[in-house]
Amino acid sequence: MNQNLGLIGKKLGNTQIFLEDGEVARVTAIQTGPCVVVGIRTPERDGYAALQLGFGQKREKLVRKPELGAFKKVGQAPSRVVKEFRLPADKCANYEVGQTLSTGEVFTEGQFVDVSATSKGRGFTGVMKRHNFSGAGTVGHGTHEYKRHGGSIGMNMTPGRTFKGMKMPGQHGSKKVTMLNLKVVRVLNDEGIILVAGGVPGPKNGHVTVRGAVKKKAKAEA
Repeated sequence: MNQNLGLIGKKLGNTQIFLEDGEVARVTAIQTGPCVVVGIRTPERDGYAALQLGFGQKREKLVRKPELGAFKKVGQAPSRVVKEFRLPADKCANYEVGQTLSTGEVFTEGQFVDVSATSKGRGFTGVMKRHNFSGAGTVGHGTHEYKRHGGSIGMNMTPGRTFKGMKMPGQHGSKKVTMLNLKVVRVLNDEGIILVAGGVPGPKNGHVTVRGAVKKKAKAEA
């Protein structure tokens, strides 16, 4: 198992399982792989070392010509999702184009992983939903002030402007989110599924990237 390697997957949904001690674990089921190595980056040619993995299949008529040419050059069918995983050059040398990586080859039970995905889009939302504001003013009979606003955003004298980064209403969600140090509770290698403790970003059937936890490993080595 390579701690820094990961797989592209699909979020199946949330469920719960019973552990050996009888405790209930709330988990998220993720279908990881199988992923195919569609390219290998080398320091000599590209300036860095990485593996390009493809997940799923895509019809050729839906693939742009430059991408289709790149797939045909390496003799692989077009993948629906392609991601790069940075690895040391000596680790990349252990893989070859066309090799298929399964769930059991990459993940083990008890391992900690980082899961990245695009969060659900919430549209244009106010400060209470977007930034978890508690609201303003009092709530009771006879009050007419608006209670869901964010309050003052600036000043009329020095410096007489609104600071950058002020928490205000705006677009909420639909951005890349990474959940760190999630524990792999169970690996179902035959089904190509891992059960990860807690929740992961994104909707059901949304694509996610799962790789070995970076910070957890660094903390253990320190």
